[in-house]
Formats: sequence, structure tokens, C-alpha cells
Amino acid sequence: MPTPLTTLTFPHIRLATRDAHKLRGYFGNLFREHSPLLHNHLEGGDLRYAYPLVQYKVLREVPTLLGIGEGAQLLIDLFLQLHQLEIDGEVYPLDHKDLQCREVDAGYSGDLHTYRFLTQWMALNQKNYVEYRDLPAREQEEKLRQLLRNHILAAFKGLGIWLEPQHRILTQTRMETRSTHFKDQRMLTFTGEFTTNAVLPRWIGLGKSVSRGFGAVELVSS
Repeated sequence: MPTPLTTLTFPHIRLATRDAHKLRGYFGNLFREHSPLLHNHLEGGDLRYAYPLVQYKVLREVPTLLGIGEGAQLLIDLFLQLHQLEIDGEVYPLDHKDLQCREVDAGYSGDLHTYRFLTQWMALNQKNYVEYRDLPAREQEEKLRQLLRNHILAAFKGLGIWLEPQHRILTQTRMETRSTHFKDQRMLTFTGEFTTNAVLPRWIGLGKSVSRGFGAVELVSS
């Protein structure tokens, strides 16, 4: 199913992967009155819990904004209004911006596709972390496959994609355990590759905190 997708990159700026949340903070504040999609907060201050349609990432050191569906047009509308980026008090002129707009396929596939996580996959929350920690290794692997299926389906829902009842998403994971600091807490994360019969747009995020750059995927083979 074709899905509108816009990528906005700043190829002459180099940041650390961990700076993705600073991108979100900067642009979310800059255009706070423009759309809740940019900062995932509703007008009254409550969180917007739906899948983020604007995602902020640092991929291979390049600051990157990803707009999906309604978010794709939003990035196009804001493109000419972006003149500088300020991170940790340093101002970066945005003389070079790369905007790419296209329709991409996403959804169920009759074939298998292998993806890699370009940024750490935050698969667990506080509740299922305790459950995961106490499982035997084999069951931990099955738990990750189940979580990945759920995260793919959540992304599809955010894209407005609904599968037929007979279409079941399959996953096979090859993960390594990592950890990261997130909101002053140490969080268990994962990196690696997975194979699935889902078609996923390039750089789309899976899992928790995708608006802050976690869980960005890239196709390896199909």
C-alpha cells in the first residue's frame, strides 16, 4: 500500500546518535503552535499516544527528520521556514537541506525481507522488562519476536494500514543486547537484524520512543 513519506536531512551537519531527542526538542519548540505532530503533545499538554508521524533521528551522524502520512506534508510545508538549527548552544546555519518526497510501499508481503536496526531498538517497557529478565534464553527470543510483531503492527496502524485476517506477520530476530540512558534511567535495548514478511519504509521507527530516533530500520535484502 503506497504511503506518503518525506525525509529531510541536513548533510553538512554532524551530530551524535544520542542527539536525536535534541532535534525533537528544537523543532518541536520552534513550531509548537503549528502542529502537535511535531512534538507529540496535544493542545492541553497531554501526550499524543498514537504512532509518531514525525520522527527525529541521527543516522550515520546526519540529522534526519522523517514525515509519514500527514507528517509527510507537514515537513514539506515547513521546509522553507527552516534557517538554522541550535543544539547545546551551537547554531548551525541550514544552508544545505535535502528534501525527498515519495510514496513508498508498506504492509503485508508474500516474500521475506531482512532489515537491520540503524539505531537501538527499545523493545521493552518497565512492565515487560521484568517479565523478559526472568525468562529462559529460548523464551526471551520468542518474547522479542512477539514484541517485534506488535511493533510492526503498531507502525502499520499509524500508517493507516490494516491487514486481512489471513495475513499474519512473521518475525525472526538476530539481536544483541545493549543499554542506553533514557530519561535518567538505564534501559535495556537491542541491535541487530530481523527477517519478516512485512514491507517497511526505509528509516521508519519501531518500538518505544521512535520520535526520538530509536528503532530506525533499513532494508538489508529481500
